[in-house]
Amino acid sequence: MQSESPELSVLSLFAIVSFFIALVVQKIFSKKTNYLLTDQDYDKPQAFHTEAIPRCGGLAAIISFTFFLYLDKIFFSYVNSLYFFLTLSMFLIGFADDLKIKISPNKRLLAMIIFLGIFINIFSLNIERVDLQFLNYLFESIIFKTSFVLICFLFIINGSNLIDGFNGLLGLHLIIINFFLLTINLDNGNINFSILLIAQIIILTIFLLFNFPKAKIFMGDGGSYFFGSLTSLNIIYSNNLNLQISSFYFCILLFYLFFEVFFSFFRKLIQNKSPLKPDNLHLHMIIFKYLKINRDSIKSNYYTSILINLFYFLVVSLMYFFKDNGTICKLIFFLLPVLYVAIYYKILKRYKSINEK
Repeated sequence: MQSESPELSVLSLFAIVSFFIALVVQKIFSKKTNYLLTDQDYDKPQAFHTEAIPRCGGLAAIISFTFFLYLDKIFFSYVNSLYFFLTLSMFLIGFADDLKIKISPNKRLLAMIIFLGIFINIFSLNIERVDLQFLNYLFESIIFKTSFVLICFLFIINGSNLIDGFNGLLGLHLIIINFFLLTINLDNGNINFSILLIAQIIILTIFLLFNFPKAKIFMGDGGSYFFGSLTSLNIIYSNNLNLQISSFYFCILLFYLFFEVFFSFFRKLIQNKSPLKPDNLHLHMIIFKYLKINRDSIKSNYYTSILINLFYFLVVSLMYFFKDNGTICKLIFFLLPVLYVAIYYKILKRYKSINEK
């Protein structure tokens, strides 16, 4: 009988330990006497839950991920300092808010820019190439290249934070992204990086056990910042390791997280609102409101997550077969904003018309 591979043994051990880490963290912060990480602000615009739920998912995730990096170093002598220090710094910035330490959005954004800028330069993190020739020329400038990578991180981190709070929405979405990244990297023999992706999928799957369909925990700002930075790193590494894949396929994978922030920013400007202040008019929120007309809040909450991620999964699955075709990937990427805006205003119009009756 063939012996079990060391990679499978390590990942199995990691999965078991990660589950118990999540279970212990959830039990500790679910106690009625422990309000340290409990979200009890039901009146904020982006709140759609009606009971106190701990925002401890990020804490469990960072502990588990640190444990995995330790196992990776011990068993495979694989050290990834960038993943540890960059994601830890983003986690701590978000975790401060989970601890109810009030930091203004401007100061939080500034802290993110400073830390991201430091680690991008220290570890010489860059995007090797994109399917737009003029950008490749601009990447010869260190200032432009650093700024471009930093902006990418900011969009994905804030996009992850924006959709956290709905049962399964962020967790399912990140699993889908990492699944397709894993498939690409396994196909091209990037084993060490694939193991890193599998570890993240394990953490996210365990999180879903406590978050979907009924939420016992949320990611919190710490968790969404942590996984947003992880996802950004995963995409950059995958793009650099698989040069035969269109960079626009990776853009399609990130479209929802990116465009939620992009569209929200300009929508609020047009509505004379501060782009940095939350509201309840994001796509997932108006879908929730529309579904809630004929359903209870809990079902409408996780139905929203299923609908968005099912549509997203179908798009990226179809595009997977054209992942090495830059022309088709570009075309679809630039059509997606049109589709998004059309769906957004169609649902908003229907919700308003029914609500006015």
